[in-house]
Amino acid sequence: MKLNIQDTFNKELPADPILRNYRRQVEEACFSYVTPRIPSKPAVIHVSEEMLEAIGLDADEAQSDTFKRVFSGAEVMPGTSPYAMCYAGHQFGHWAGQLGDGRAINLCEVVHNNTRWALQLKGAGETPYSRSADGLAVLRSSVREHLCSEAMYHLGVPTTRSLSLSLTGDEVMRDMMYDGNADYEKGAVVCRVAPSFLRFGSYQIFMAREDKKSLQVLVDYTMKYFHPHIEGRKTDDYLQFFQEVVDKTLDMVIHWQRVGFVHGVMNTDNMSILGLTIDYGPYGWLEGYDPGWTPNTTDAQGKRYRYGSQPNMALWNLMQLANALYALVDDVPALEAILKTYQQSYPRKYFSMMGEKIGIVTQGEADMKLIQELEGILQLSETDMTIFFRLLSRVNAFAMNEEDALVVVQDAFYKLDEIQGEIKIKWLGWMSKYIDRLTEMDVVNVDKVAKMNAVNPKYVLRNYMAQLAIDKANEQDYGLIDDLYQLLKKPYDEQPESEEWFAKRPEWARNKVGCSMLSCSS
Repeated sequence: MKLNIQDTFNKELPADPILRNYRRQVEEACFSYVTPRIPSKPAVIHVSEEMLEAIGLDADEAQSDTFKRVFSGAEVMPGTSPYAMCYAGHQFGHWAGQLGDGRAINLCEVVHNNTRWALQLKGAGETPYSRSADGLAVLRSSVREHLCSEAMYHLGVPTTRSLSLSLTGDEVMRDMMYDGNADYEKGAVVCRVAPSFLRFGSYQIFMAREDKKSLQVLVDYTMKYFHPHIEGRKTDDYLQFFQEVVDKTLDMVIHWQRVGFVHGVMNTDNMSILGLTIDYGPYGWLEGYDPGWTPNTTDAQGKRYRYGSQPNMALWNLMQLANALYALVDDVPALEAILKTYQQSYPRKYFSMMGEKIGIVTQGEADMKLIQELEGILQLSETDMTIFFRLLSRVNAFAMNEEDALVVVQDAFYKLDEIQGEIKIKWLGWMSKYIDRLTEMDVVNVDKVAKMNAVNPKYVLRNYMAQLAIDKANEQDYGLIDDLYQLLKKPYDEQPESEEWFAKRPEWARNKVGCSMLSCSS
């Protein structure tokens, strides 16, 4: 198995001098060297052929014993020095101090076709940052991460990727719902892939420890490899770097809102410095359109990371990153001005995105009111977000009235008999305004359908779909994992042979564990 290994992180950044693997506070270092835990009986159960090609391997190599051993943690590649990254973070708004890669181990960096990829095993054993945990992961969460990483990429959402999903052959004790009912589950390892796994917390830890030297080394490294167009190490350069992080983070969140994705755990240690969706834990897609929904049982009371709050939470996290970078720029007004660009850009970008979802080019206050009115009506009864916007593309302004239009989208309603009385009047009123706006634009209907279908996915990885794949995998049937993987590679295509997945969440899944609320348990 030949990979073009070109490590930089563990060669150019300060390392933890202690080589023993035990829990501790790690000072003045970006990482600690760690050897993955050797699994008892590793088996690769799924591979992303796209990521295989992206790192320079082929299908035959993916079938090799070497591939299985390397990407399950059983074997360390010659010439590499695996490591766990050191970082801190705010968790649910509270400073948590040192966190770090408690169950992730970076294998190496690979360069292929002028693209740099860091390869990281999640669930490969203890590290100095594991605290009271075992550093392992289970099949349940690993299936979810593997499928979702690739699904998000094909939705056009900036994201980390996943190369492979392996069983370890070991049993792992987990309390799935944190309710005292712990049980053994199948152990698994995902090989995550990204240009870098640096997080906001990677910089925060040095600010908290007043270690300006290490902070500057890390920021300079980040600029060198991921913002090479920024010239040097002056205040203006660091400000430009922060501006680009702000812009990328905003773009990522706009995409989340577009497809109805809820991250669930937007702590600063789960925010990528590259603006990628990272750490797929208790995520979910909106079933009913509910801005107050969160998939995370830990967040069920405060709902800090609910769908409607994600843009504000991203800004709050960026403020914490600004606090960390202040040590390098010493210019509060300049940092505040950059944060203000987020606040100014978000409404414009959001309404532009929503305009694309309903097939209009947003031009002014009337269009904003049309969108806001729709968002309000969508909450009057349980309405599936994905299905509604996909069906809305079929409204033909030149051949339908508001009654016809309402029939077009009726399959998005969970209980059709709720669409009567005042609710129906509001829907008909909105459809009438919508048809008028489309008519005013005089857009060819075929073009409108194509443009709306390009931003409104037909298929997303609903939690119940992932759970079905998990249930099958627990029975040693991995076919559904690949079926969903193939389906979600083309989420905007009609795929009539897969119409069964273009459906509202079944009633049996409404309150089933894994299909509605999830915990952070791995």
